[in-house]
Parts: sequence; structure tokens; C-alpha cells
Amino acid sequence: MRKRIISVIFAAIMIAALVGCGSSKRREVIQLTLSTEDAEAILNAAGMYLPDAETAAGANTVIQLYGYRNDLQNYSDEEMVQTGYWTFRERYGSDIEYIECTFADRWTTLANLMVADTTPDFYAAWATDFPYQCLRGMFQPIDDYISYDDPLWADMKYMADNFFSIAGKHYVFITDVIANCVVVYIRRVMNEHGFDDPAELFYNNEWTWDEMMDMSMDFTDADDGRYAFNAWHTEESLFTSTGTFLVEYDPEAGEYKQNLDDPRIERAANWLYDVMKNELSFPMWTIGWTMNYGAEGGGMKQGKTLFAMDPWYVFDECRSAEEYENIFGDIRNGELMIVPVPRDPNGDGEYYIDSKIKGYNLIKNARHPEGVALLAACDRFKTVDPTVVNIDRRQLKEKKGWTDEMLDMWDTMYDIAHSHNTLVMFESGLGDAAPIVDNLFNYTRQGGDSSWAKRKEQYGEQLQFYLDDLNKQIEDIDSQSE
Repeated sequence: MRKRIISVIFAAIMIAALVGCGSSKRREVIQLTLSTEDAEAILNAAGMYLPDAETAAGANTVIQLYGYRNDLQNYSDEEMVQTGYWTFRERYGSDIEYIECTFADRWTTLANLMVADTTPDFYAAWATDFPYQCLRGMFQPIDDYISYDDPLWADMKYMADNFFSIAGKHYVFITDVIANCVVVYIRRVMNEHGFDDPAELFYNNEWTWDEMMDMSMDFTDADDGRYAFNAWHTEESLFTSTGTFLVEYDPEAGEYKQNLDDPRIERAANWLYDVMKNELSFPMWTIGWTMNYGAEGGGMKQGKTLFAMDPWYVFDECRSAEEYENIFGDIRNGELMIVPVPRDPNGDGEYYIDSKIKGYNLIKNARHPEGVALLAACDRFKTVDPTVVNIDRRQLKEKKGWTDEMLDMWDTMYDIAHSHNTLVMFESGLGDAAPIVDNLFNYTRQGGDSSWAKRKEQYGEQLQFYLDDLNKQIEDIDSQSE
């Protein structure tokens, strides 16, 4: 009972954290401006990629963004200008209206809006919502509004076809793909403990699970409050670095399948079991996240945490440069560094990356679908035009403090995310199968002492049962579309 109570409290804390870019930040929207030179450069380049400003469908439209966070509009002059949204507003005279919800009530609130015939237009896409929310009828296909065969969208076709389609229809305007779980570390801390720089190991193709484990064992000292890992996504990172995951989508068969007997998965599980047995991870399940220096990744600046493997740290648009420095130290002077998750030393020698999509879901019965498609095209444009890419890189340096070394490594990870070494973890998007997956791979957050063999025996049949049900729902949609 005590563990259950702690879990409930812990979940509530996490929900509050996730909502941090939503209700707790909601205040007056401000319109940030670009320099005249940058503004002219973006608008001139837009003419080569985007439809004519006078005739484009969706121009001069206000579309409604629904969600618990708003990464498009600005609330502070310290934030980055979202150049895709800026193009949408300046070139087409369009804008967005933010319809806010809480993280916990997002689906109930959306259902109520739909029933009341006040359906918003779009929702920021997350892999963790697919395919479950599409099967529930929250989102609709987007193929009537864009084609992934068009030059602007063609580079996103692999991701759309292989991860975000049902019955041959695509459900996400995918504007970009970026590395999701990466390793974050502080070089000063590495140097103080005499460790090799993980970035140098990576560039020499020597960054492996074994190297990370050796560092973690040497660093961890519970009596001194030092732990190698302090993050939510340690398990996700390790499993996806194998080149597969516990559950993956087979686009040819049109179904989800489990990989519990895959030797790559077993090696990752055994590695995580060693992390747990040796108490290398901050004991969230007994101490509580609020004591964890008040933030995910907390303890890095103080030299109490060696690694954070989590997508929220470096890539959170809602985090200011000051917040970064409170967690990581002096970023502008190169204290913070990022690197891909290490590779399996017994694998195929490749580095794999759990990827995050950027883009939007079109809410079912959206009133302004053409406007959402136009915004998505503007966001896609900013990722392919060199002029805008350079402007955004400059913003990362000026507003967030990124160094050239971080940007170079980011480029490397970006290339992996855009290759066939990219993976997507659907997580809660698997519906009833999601908590089973969580129980299977959750080593560092909950604790416990069960080996991979025991977990497979305990949860394997349940997982297959729920995947069979999920695949049946997909099959039913497929048959209805014939």
C-alpha cells in the first residue's frame, strides 16, 4: 500500500511538471519581431517553397490550437521566435487562438468541446498519442490537405508511412523529426572524475554501454548523494539504442508486434537490471522527485548527477536560458554537452536514436483544416530552407546559450533521426497495452528486483492479448475503408 501511495503522489507531481508549459505559464501573448534583414530573408525564401500569399487556402484565417502547452506563441522576449508561425502570420495574414486545457483532463475536455460543436482545429502531435487517440476518433487523416509525395513533404514520408498511418491514411502533419532521448552531461564533472569525454568516445566509435556502465559504477556514491542517472527516460533510451523496442509497428503487416524474445531487448534489460541492482539511479520511488533538486536533471550542476537521458532537458522550448543555467551551469562556456545514447557493444555497431516528431494532429471535424495545413507547411519550410535554418541556429546560440560543439553534435544526431536508424516509442498510444509495456521496461523509476525473465513470464501474455485487441481495431478500420 505504501508503494501505491507513493506512486500516486509521484504521478501527480509528474503531471504538474508536464503542464508547466501550459496553464502555469499562460499569460499575455507578445509578438516578437525579427530584424529587418532576417524578416526579408525569410519572406523572400518562402516564395520558393510555399503557395502564393494571395491565393493560398487557409490564408487570412484564425485557427484554434488546443493543448496543455503552446510552443508557437511567445510570452517573454527571452524566448525564441517560432519562425514557422512567424511566416504563417506575416506572409498569410493568419493567426492562432490558443484553447488551453490541463494535461490530466486534455481528452475529456476535448470530447466535451466536440460534443458541444465547438471543436478546435489542431493539437501538437506526440508519438505517445498514436494510434489510440486516432482509433478513438479524436483525430482525422490529413491526406486531403497535403501529400507526402510533394517535394516539401517528401523527406517526412518514411516516418509518416512507417509510424503514423492507419489503413493507408496518414494522421499527422509531420514537419520535422529530431532526436528525442539523448545523453546530457557536464564536462567539468567528467574531468573532475577522470572520465573520457563521451563526445570524443562517440566520434571515435567507442561510446558503448560498457563505457557508460564503467563510469556510472565509479561515480555513484549513495552516501555522498551521487547517482549516475537522474531522469525519467533511462529505460526508453537504452531499449531504443538497440535498434528495436518492446513493441513496434510492422507497416507491411499493418499491425503492432512485441519483441520480448529479441536478444537485443534482453541485453538492454540485463543492463538496466544492473543499474537497479547497483543503485546507480536516483531512487525516485523511495525518496521522491521533489527532493531531487527541484527539477529533472537536478544535481548535474552540483556534481551529484552524471547523466540525464531525457528529451525534456535540452530541447524544451519552454525553458529559458536562466533555467538551463540553474540546472547545468555555464552553458555558454561549454560546461553542458550532449551525445547520442551509447550503442550496444554486442550489437551491429550502429547508433540508434529514439526520435520525436514535430507537427500537428488535425482534430476530427476541425473547422479550418486548410489553415492547419498551411501552418504545417510554414513549419516544414523553416526546416528545409538554409536561410531559416541558420536564423534558428543563431537563436539557439543567442537565446539558449548553445555552443558550436553542441550544434555540431545536434547535427549528427539530427542525421541519425532522419535515417532508418530512427525509432519511435508509442508508449501510451498503445492503449490498454501501454501500462503493460511500462511495467516491462520500468527498472529505474519504480525499483523492484525482478529480472527480465520474470517480467516476461509475468506480463508477456497480457501484452499479446492487448496488442491483439489493438490490431483488431486497426483491422476493423481497414475493412471499413475498403
